[in-house]
Amino acid sequence: MSPAARLTGLLTSGAVRIALLLIALVWLTPLAGLLFSSLRTEQDNQASGWWTALTEPRRLSFDNYTALLDNSGITQALGNTVLIAVPATVLVVIIAALAGYAFAWLEFPGRDWIFLLVVALLVVPVQIGLLPVAELFGELGLFGTIPGVVLFHVAYGLPFAVFLLRNYFAEIPREMLEAARLDGGNEWRIFGQLVLPLGRPALASLAIFQFLWVWNDMLVALLFADADSQPLTVALQSEMRQFGSNIGVLAPGAFLSLVIPVIVFFAFQRHFVQGVMAGSVK
Repeated sequence: MSPAARLTGLLTSGAVRIALLLIALVWLTPLAGLLFSSLRTEQDNQASGWWTALTEPRRLSFDNYTALLDNSGITQALGNTVLIAVPATVLVVIIAALAGYAFAWLEFPGRDWIFLLVVALLVVPVQIGLLPVAELFGELGLFGTIPGVVLFHVAYGLPFAVFLLRNYFAEIPREMLEAARLDGGNEWRIFGQLVLPLGRPALASLAIFQFLWVWNDMLVALLFADADSQPLTVALQSEMRQFGSNIGVLAPGAFLSLVIPVIVFFAFQRHFVQGVMAGSVK
């Protein structure tokens, strides 16, 4: 038996599965602690650990969430987060899909050099562009606004997105595209009816990465968003400064900020796995 076969057999053994299950439980323990802490009163959290809620489930309630959602600042910040994350994700996926198809299958002057420039932008840290872009947005009237935050995330998300989709689209068999052209399909029809369906796993993976990055961002929002356009991450940081170690405020806010990305991830999990495994099997 070859070493590769022995390794594959080891990975599918019961002992490895049990070990992976234990690792998953360790990773999920902080999430469970956050959930139970958010459902307990401040007095209970100060008196005992969150695990005691397992023996006293009757003491759990949604009062912390009710109080948090009654806070107009938090609800506005949650709405701002949606208004930032959704457009920033949709725009990146649409623009990157168009650019990726163009770089992969269309011939135009300077195509390879432009693509190399896009790849070179991957190594530019976000921090380098903060001050210059802030000055530019100030001159354009976009500083401190939701469109300004969205544009920044779109601009810095596009290099990786274009690089990812271009490489994925380039794996589509040329014969398939040529057959579509012989059948009278123009580039827009080929892109919409052939390339996009074939690229759905990569598009879903990109959408998940972009959404999670934007949803959890605080650095860009701290600089480019004002009090009326700040997302949930910045609002929770402000609440932390105001209430200190009040777990009754911070726990439900943190869990609320966490649960939406988790729902999005599991909703697209199947496509995400297909995108990660794409190209690994011929």
